[in-house]
Order: sequence, then structure tokens, then C-alpha cells
Amino acid sequence: MCGISGIFDLRGRAEIDRGLLQRMNDVQAHRGPDGAGLHLEPGLGLGHRRLAIIDLAGGRQPMTNEDGSVVVVFNGEIYNFPALRRTLEVAGHRFQTQTDTEVIVHGWEEWGPRCVERFRGMFAFAVWDRGREQLFLARDRLGIKPLHYALAEDGRLLFGSELKVLLQYPRLARTLDPKAVEDYFAYGYVPAPRTILRGVHKLEAGHWLLLKRGRSLPEPHRYWDLSFRPGPRLPEDRLGDELTERLREAVEMRLVADVPLGAFLSGGVDSSAVVAFMTELMQEPVRTCSISFGDPRYNESRYAQQVSQRFATDHRVEQVDPEDFSLIDRLVAAYDEPYADSSAIPTYRVCELARRHVTVALSGDGGDENFAGYRRYRWHRYEESVRRRLPGPLRAGLFGLLGRVYPKLDWAPKILRAKSTFQALARDSLEGYLHSVSIFPTDLRRRLFSDGFRRELQGYGAIEVLRRHADRSPTDHPLSLVQYLDFKTYLPGDILTKVDRASMAHGLEVRVPLLDHAFADWVSGIDPGCKLRGREGKYLFKRALRSRLPEEILYRPKMGFAVPISRWFREGLRDRVRTAVLGERLADTGIFRREVLTQLVERHQSGRSEYSAVLWALLMFDGFLRLTLETPTESVPTSSVSR
Repeated sequence: MCGISGIFDLRGRAEIDRGLLQRMNDVQAHRGPDGAGLHLEPGLGLGHRRLAIIDLAGGRQPMTNEDGSVVVVFNGEIYNFPALRRTLEVAGHRFQTQTDTEVIVHGWEEWGPRCVERFRGMFAFAVWDRGREQLFLARDRLGIKPLHYALAEDGRLLFGSELKVLLQYPRLARTLDPKAVEDYFAYGYVPAPRTILRGVHKLEAGHWLLLKRGRSLPEPHRYWDLSFRPGPRLPEDRLGDELTERLREAVEMRLVADVPLGAFLSGGVDSSAVVAFMTELMQEPVRTCSISFGDPRYNESRYAQQVSQRFATDHRVEQVDPEDFSLIDRLVAAYDEPYADSSAIPTYRVCELARRHVTVALSGDGGDENFAGYRRYRWHRYEESVRRRLPGPLRAGLFGLLGRVYPKLDWAPKILRAKSTFQALARDSLEGYLHSVSIFPTDLRRRLFSDGFRRELQGYGAIEVLRRHADRSPTDHPLSLVQYLDFKTYLPGDILTKVDRASMAHGLEVRVPLLDHAFADWVSGIDPGCKLRGREGKYLFKRALRSRLPEEILYRPKMGFAVPISRWFREGLRDRVRTAVLGERLADTGIFRREVLTQLVERHQSGRSEYSAVLWALLMFDGFLRLTLETPTESVPTSSVSR
């Protein structure tokens, strides 16, 4: 795992400032603490920071072909590189190293842009082809590894693994994108292809970008998508057997490393399944790690311990301080953009723990998206059944009224908290789903934003993100559609971003077998009724694992990876929240109505309402303004590197 950076002059062959490229590369030193390299030639500069995983001595980058005419910088892993290497050798290519990186070099020579269609893994890379004067950027199919790019006002294309790389460029404008602000306060992150800055983009998952000197910046090309193509109708037992065989293969491919390797183990179904297969495939005990919380509402450590004992893993546990809010500024620096998922705190800590013992860790991310594990899928299915039975105007009128008059009972038992459900039922399917995933529901965002900022939006709303993906969805099944939307938004924008930045802050590589693209595409074709049956999410997945995992692990209530921010904002962080949310920095943006900000703080801290997620989003936005937009280019902070 590594960090990449680069500058490409689209207009000509102007000299690239070596010192600038060096700063761009070094600002992400945490991604690659084992080495650094630069490649410069007229009109082009490429940078690389290396975390050595395979061929420790011979894998230095930038890497070239035999005559130096093709150069690559690469972040990620190509798991099927041995087979691709054999194919390329038969075609006459000669290899100098044992790395997967070199497969990209010769794959580009042999297949051009279509080389990405042969790669099985996680990747973001850049290939420079001097003979064709082309720069090729590509990102893996599911967005596991990040890639940012922007066209500066001087005609230079900048790219890097993290936004802070691009921010080193002095002629890159730091102007907020109003649409990205609207998206952030809806989703809690900025969905690709936007970033929080106008004119700076994320290359979307499953896309590549081919640039040629002398031509304008083209639109990215989509080379892959989940198909949701129905597979053969098989009995559940046979389907479960095939599922476990395919997952076992995906895990096995991710065990190749020349450094210590282990796994995250939360005690949930997904991470426990990964550890179960690792145990079958490895000769030595699997090294596992987890964190525990003093608050039993958030503590899964006893389940992790149970799985560890079953598989005799070398298990490490570390208890997180229940007042562990010291990371806030470090998280802001690590994520660059405002990022409002507070589970970044325990994720950061578990990565910190893992890096003390291993360099590569396997995780269970992707299980909920693949197998419909989130509770919101169950609620969405229920809401869709109501929508089918009632005409739109009648439903909007009835439930719209109920949503307005029913009180917001945050303190009451869940069965009495119907206001949000009524509000969702008054909307169409996509608007209802946005309502279920939003940090700031649409009505609250309208109240929060100033009249001037709403004019800047020119009618734009965050719902357009979902509509864009829904318009090209390969499925219209209600459950499969929202799974597809999560694969396009929540998974790469929240979950994978969280893990990438937290792990790379410590020089740790995380591999995700449940997001092997071949496995995920096969799973997409399984009948939705085998994923969510009745109230049971992950139905087939759990059934297939019954011979490997105990019932208590498979069927226990889902807990999530949460921290007690609601209490923090009423106690230990009470004053900090008031200072940030009600301070001059947010006021000076002109984005917010101060009276609404005051109401949010007062109602939460008095205990009358639950606005912890909303306040966390505002706190992170304030931190972004302070640490990124108000910091000189040369001083953009980097994440810590844990050795």
C-alpha cells in the first residue's frame, strides 16, 4: 500500500518544479513510510511513497519498462499478478522484479486501457506512456483505494492519493463547492466525483481517465459496474456451498505478503467469517486484534474473544478510553475533507493497535452491502410495501401531515419514534431512502442554510446523487436498488474512505475479501429473498457459515462501531461544541443561519433532543475550515505515522 502523486502539463513540456513535487509526495509520507521516489521529465512529474509488502528489495517505484518509455506509480495490490505475469511472459514481456507493480507496466504495453479489466485487486495508479504522450489514471472497481485530481489554472493536471497532495500546489484554488457542502450535510461525506473544493474531483470507482498532451481534460470512462445479473436457481444448500467456496478463494488470494499479516476481529459475522477462512488456509495462528469499550452498549469484545478462542488466534485487545475525543484534530487532518462518521475514532485506534503487530490486516468490510445486513434495508422494504399500496398524492398528504404534527420523541422507546418513518413515507422511494441515511434531513438542511447560500445552490439538492446512480442502475428491485446505491455512495464515500485514511495514517495495509469484485458481482445476482428474509438480514450468508461459526455470533443483535458522542457533547466536549458551532468561523462562511445553529446546540445539550450526529458534522466542518482552508499551503498538516 502506498501513496501516489503527480503533475502533468497538458499544454506543453514546461519544467516541473522538483521541490514542489517532493512536497506533494512527502505530505503523504504516512502512506508509505518505507521509501520514496520521483520521476521527472519535460512536462511530467510522478511521485511515490512506498509501504513495502511484496518483493521488499525490488519493488521500488516509480517503475519502468525495459527502455524507460512506460512509467508507473501504483497504490494497492493486484492479487492475480502471478497468472497475469505468466500470460505476459508468453507474449514476450521480460520481468525484472517479483512485484505486482510490474504487471501494470507490461499489462499497459500489451492491452492499453483495457489492462484494468484483467486486474483483480484494489488499486489506484498512473501510467505515463512517453511514446504516445498519454497519462492513464485508473481506480479499482469498488473504490477501495482513493485517487483525487484537478486541473490547475495553468493547464497542469494534478493528482494524488489524498486531497492534501493537491493542496500543496500554490495555484490550485481553495474554493468551497456549494453542491458539495449540500451533499456533505446530507450524507456526512462528499460523494464522488465531487470533493469539497470546486474543480477538484475524485475519480469514481470503476473508472479510468486517459489524458493526452495538447488536448483538453476528458470525461472519465466507466469500465465496470455491478451487474445484479440473476444466477442459476440453486437449492439453498448448494448456493451456500458455492458462496463459501468463492469467499474462501477471495480470502486465500489476500494472504500473499512478505510482511506480517493478520485480521481485524470485531466479533461480528463478517470479520469472524474472514478469520474462520484464514484459519483454514494458514499454517500459523492468525494474528487478530480488536478494541473494547467500557460502555457495554458499544462493547463487542467478548464476542471477539469467543471467536478468537474457537480458532485459537493470537488475539490482542485494547480498551478505548470512554473519553477518547483527543483525536478530533488528527482526524480532520487525516481526512482532508469534512467527514462526519464518528466511528473513525475507534477505526483509527484499531488500526493503531494492529500496526504494532502486523503490516497487513484483512477486514470484513462489505458484508452488509453485499448481503443486506443494514437495518435500514428492512425498513426500506417495509416503506416500499406501503408506497405500493397507496397512491402518491394520498400517501404524501396523509403521512406528510403525520410527519409534521407527530412529536420528535428522541427520548422515547423506538416503537414510539414514528416521526421519521412518517416523513419517509410521504416521499418517493429515493427521497425516502435519502431521508433514512441523512445526517441532516432535507427539511432541517433547508432551515439550516442561509437564504444566500440556498440561492448559490440554484435548486440543487443532495437527492440528485441518488437519482444519478439510480438512472443507470442495472436493477429496479427495491432491495437491490438501494444496495446498488450504497455500493456507489456509502461504501466508497464513507466506509472505505474511513478505513483507508485510518489505516494509512499508521502505514497499515487493509485488504477486504468480501469486496473482491468477482465475489461481489456473483453475490449481486443472488435472489434478494436469500439476503433479507423476514427480519433477518444476511440470511444465506449466515446459513452458509453455520458449520464454521457459533449461533451466538451469527444471530446476535448488530451493534455497530460507535462512540458515545451524544454524552460527550453534553459533558466533556460541551464547551468545545458551543465554541465551534456558535463561533465566528462558521458564521463567516455565510452558509448557516445562526439561530438554527443555536437551537441545535441548546436542544441537544439540554437533553430535549438528540442532535449528536448533526453537531459532529458541524464540528468536523469547522475543523476542516480551520485546518485546511485557513492553513498556508506549505503547512497543510499530515497524519501521524505509527511505527
